[in-house]
Order: sequence, then structure tokens, then C-alpha cells
Amino acid sequence: MAGARARNFRWYVCGLLFFATTINYVDRQVLGLLKPVLEKELGWSEADYGWIIFAFQAAYGLMMPLAGRLIDWAGTRLGYAAAVAFWSLAAMAHALARGAADFRLVRFALGLSESANFPAAIKTVAGWFPQRERAMATGIFNSGANVGAILAPLAVPYLALRYGWRSAFLVTGAIGFVWVPVWWWSFREPADHPGEPQQQIERVPYSRLLTSRAAWAFIIGKFLTDPVWWFYLFWLPGFLSREYGLDLSHLGLPLIVVYQASTVGSIGGGAIPAALLKRGWQPHRAREAALLICAVAVTSVIFVMRAGGHMWLAVALVSIAAAAHQGWSANLYTLASDPFPRNAVGSVVGLGGMGGAVGGMLVAPLVGIWLDWSHGAYGPLFVIAGSIYLVAFGVIHWLAPNPA
Repeated sequence: MAGARARNFRWYVCGLLFFATTINYVDRQVLGLLKPVLEKELGWSEADYGWIIFAFQAAYGLMMPLAGRLIDWAGTRLGYAAAVAFWSLAAMAHALARGAADFRLVRFALGLSESANFPAAIKTVAGWFPQRERAMATGIFNSGANVGAILAPLAVPYLALRYGWRSAFLVTGAIGFVWVPVWWWSFREPADHPGEPQQQIERVPYSRLLTSRAAWAFIIGKFLTDPVWWFYLFWLPGFLSREYGLDLSHLGLPLIVVYQASTVGSIGGGAIPAALLKRGWQPHRAREAALLICAVAVTSVIFVMRAGGHMWLAVALVSIAAAAHQGWSANLYTLASDPFPRNAVGSVVGLGGMGGAVGGMLVAPLVGIWLDWSHGAYGPLFVIAGSIYLVAFGVIHWLAPNPA
């Protein structure tokens, strides 16, 4: 009976992780949706916008290893609650910004605090779920990123057009303060929950993690592919506005389609290795097969500029790639949870998150400079976005140890 209660509770916990990730992505998506409006009102160039994104990703990357370590030290109950409260305040503070410098400052604060989301969530999954269920649980909570990216295009245009763009930051930022008390009152660490035996788990030093091939497979995989997701998140509204003339009131539907597809990809990608494991595949081979399938599917985005004036064809190609990215991400995270003891998971995810954020930090200004210089030539950017996953897969296959 205690085991059944624990099984039920872990899926409730997965639901809380899903909602936290949804809030996380609503808060970071608002700026991208308001980009065309803010560019006109505040006179930004593409390069200005790129440096604002750089500020977020620099803070996100710098804080990731420390956030992961703090989550390992403080535990997910306290650490996660504090992180959501801080990033909600930072999101609301965007409403006070007056120019590009102000936006760089508040984006830096948002990046510092949002860096804790994935170390806390992956550590929670590693603690509450057996290995065979981790990819599925990760896919479910990770789909919150896509749901957040769907809800934001529904809410932000309405708020901005009716009450002004500052209201969009205030209202969406305040949502986190609903989640925090629910998490605090209901969540317990696995060892504190009835039916879950206490475990003594070795604390793993960074020096040991940084000599692990599995850790480097995860870090480099994130470094190469996370910038593509950031590119979709922050530049896709601008691409649709420039190429197809969509204003704020018409951006919502195509973005919702893209991120709805991503939700399917996140959960479906997590289900691939589970299905292969049931067929008798070894866990490592099942994970790699899922990663390869997703890497091949991402190549659809290479052909976006061939869509010409057919907006919905372009949206379909981006949707396939975004779905495949989320399936890739769900399986990539298992590289951080499967080979390491539970008490090291937050630290490994923090290192990988730093790798992904550093990649995004380096790419963001270059994208802005390129778009200014080329007068909006998105084609080469989509080619890179569609091919880098196969490179990343080759690196992961070479680095990640095969237990068999």
C-alpha cells in the first residue's frame, strides 16, 4: 500500500515540475513576443536585442553549476521554491525597464534565478522515478516548456494590446507566486515520504564529474544544441514578422502550432526508449537510438527558406524540428541522471546547463550582428540549426560510455 502511494505521489510531483517549467518558459518567452513592439518603441537594432539575450544567457550559464550545487546542498523543496520566487520577481521587474541597458540588467537577473529550474527538476525525477520511467517523466515535465511557449502567445498579445506591454511582464511574472506555496506545502524529498527508505548517497566532487566522459557527453550535447532552441524561442517571432508581415495580434497561432508540436515531441521522444526497452534493448542503445531519430528529424528546418511565401509550410517545417529538439532534450537529460548517483544529478545538470547557456550566449550576439549585416537573411541560420544535431550525436556516441 505504501508503495502504491509513493507511485501515485511521484506522478503528482511530475505534475508540479511540469507547471514550474511552464511558468519558467512563459516568463522567458514574453520578451521574444514583444520584440517587434519594443524594437519600434525603444529603437532597438537586431544587435541590441542580441546583447539583451546575451545578458540572460551569460547569467544563466554562469549560475547553472552553482545552482545545481545549491540544489544538491539545500534539497529541491527549499531550493526550487526560492528559485521560482526570485525568477518571478525578476520577470515582473521587466515592467520597470526603460531602455536596452535596463533590459540587459533585468534579463541578467532572470537568467540567474531561472538557472535552477532544470537542475531541481532533473534531480527530483532522479530521486522519485526508477530508471525505466525517467525519460518519460522528463519528457512530461519538459513539455511544460512547450506549453509555456503556447500560453505566452495567447496571453501576451491580449495583455499588451489592451493594457500596454508592461502589463504582460507583470501578470505573467506573478503566476510563480501561485506555484510556490503549493510546492512548499505538498512536496517532500523521497527519503521524507512514507514508504521511501532513507539512502546514504555519496557526495561527488566536481573534480570527479569533470573527468567523466558521460558528463562531457551531456555538456557538449547541450552546448551544441541548446542554442537552436534559444534561436526558436527568441527569434522565431521576429522571423515571422519580417518574412510574412505578422504583427503582434497575428503571431499567436503559428507560434502555438510550433510549440504544440514540441509538446508532442517532448513526450513522444521520452516514450521511444521506453518502447525499445520493452523490446529487450539495452538502456544505452535505446537512448542513443532515440537521440539519432530526433537528430535526423530536426533536419527538416534546413528547408524553411524554400517555403517561399507559404507561411504554413515554413511553420510545419519548424514545428517538426522543434518537436524533434524536445524529444532530443528529454533523452539527453537521461545522460545526466542514469550514470550518476542521485546526489550528483543537480550538479551534472548544472554543468550541462552552463554548456547550453554558454553556447546560446556566444550565438545570440552573432545572430543579431548577422541579421543586421545581411538585412535579415535567416536561411544560413536555419541550415546550421538543422545540421548541428547530427554533429552532436556523433560527439555523444564517441564520449558516452556504453555500460554493456
